Amino acid sequence: MDFIDEIALRGLRVFGRHGVYDHERRDGQDFVVDVVLYVSTAAAAESDDVADTVHYGEVAEQVAAIVGGEPVNLIETLAQRIADAVLARDGVRMVAVTVHKPNAPIDREFSDVSVTIRRSRPDAWPTPPEQEISA
Repeated sequence: MDFIDEIALRGLRVFGRHGVYDHERRDGQDFVVDVVLYVSTAAAAESDDVADTVHYGEVAEQVAAIVGGEPVNLIETLAQRIADAVLARDGVRMVAVTVHKPNAPIDREFSDVSVTIRRSRPDAWPTPPEQEISA
């Protein structure tokens, strides 16, 4: 039997220099990232061995390196870079990435701005069998 389970990392706060404005690149700001990995945890649950799962501590460091790394203009681009990196990890079938920009340069009071994307591997899900069409 195949399982689709979730490993969620929420509220990862990382300083970065992303944005379209010069002051955002110069001064930087905190970004908050949520990542949900869609995996099977069955092997890890049976073996009780971290080698049989996706190590969320390693994912956190990988995401932090991307957010703290090369600047991009849009949080959409940042979310895609994170998704691409996480999907390259063994065992990850799909990922949902939310990038929050709580200090976005908006001249109105607001609590948060975020972008959420969902990406999956092309081979992540079984292909349904072709159905015969009867006349």
